Amino acid sequence: MTFPDGPIFGVAVDQGSGLEAALREERGADARADDLLTFKRIVVETLSPDATTVLVDANLGRMLLPAFDPACVKMLAYEADVYHIADEDRITKLPENLSIADYPPLGVPVLKFFLYYGPNDPVELNQRKADLVARIGAECHAQGVTFLFEPIVYDRAIPDGTSKAFACAKPALVRTATETFAAARFNIDILKVEIPVSLAQIGTTMSEAGARAAFRAAAEPAGEIPLLYLSAGVTFEQFRDGLKLSRAAGVNARGFMCGRGIWSDAIGLFGAEGPTSMERWMQTVGRDRLAQLKDAIT
Repeated sequence: MTFPDGPIFGVAVDQGSGLEAALREERGADARADDLLTFKRIVVETLSPDATTVLVDANLGRMLLPAFDPACVKMLAYEADVYHIADEDRITKLPENLSIADYPPLGVPVLKFFLYYGPNDPVELNQRKADLVARIGAECHAQGVTFLFEPIVYDRAIPDGTSKAFACAKPALVRTATETFAAARFNIDILKVEIPVSLAQIGTTMSEAGARAAFRAAAEPAGEIPLLYLSAGVTFEQFRDGLKLSRAAGVNARGFMCGRGIWSDAIGLFGAEGPTSMERWMQTVGRDRLAQLKDAIT
């Protein structure tokens, strides 16, 4: 089962060591070795009935597959840990316990691969990154696996991603990354991209009209490749408003993938009151947030 025609409403719960550390801190003396698995399972069980797809990680994901609603498309990350990048070149480590050939037997039709990409980095470094993406894409194509690629942009000359300087640079960075990886040689089926503007800077660094123009300019190079917007750690309200802005700009994105924007507030509840309280919260507030995002993009 892969994506049917129509919008893609995705939930991401592929975070690893960072989420585990946050849960351990919130739980304190009540922390358990299986807290991360329990937290993720609650997200999958409560949101997969309303989501088109849910993304889980390479380490725990196989244990979570039975928790999916039957109508929800399974997506598995092809990364050792999104928080563990190999070196200063920011090349994602691949999982040691998972191969692309494993996806079809697991009943997982979609692979997601994440990579930091600096369009202004040295040519040699970006060639190595491009070669890695092309190799994964070719193997996905050979195995009949849908390849969802997620480039996260940066610029070494602007280390503060919350700065006005980065807000000004971001639209061009996202556009360049989209244009680069839309090339046929990468065999990318879906591009999961950042909202191309810094939402907190709209009204100061950038006008709303400028933001709409930036959305259109960044999306145009994708051509026929569907785009999904990712939440990238912004608040739920910011992401919801960003999706609305993309529609107002006339961008016909296929949908979204949202993780922390939906469920991050449940971390403290899980720590203070335990899994049962978190599940109640996810069944109410979490599902309502997902419904609001679906409304915002359609």
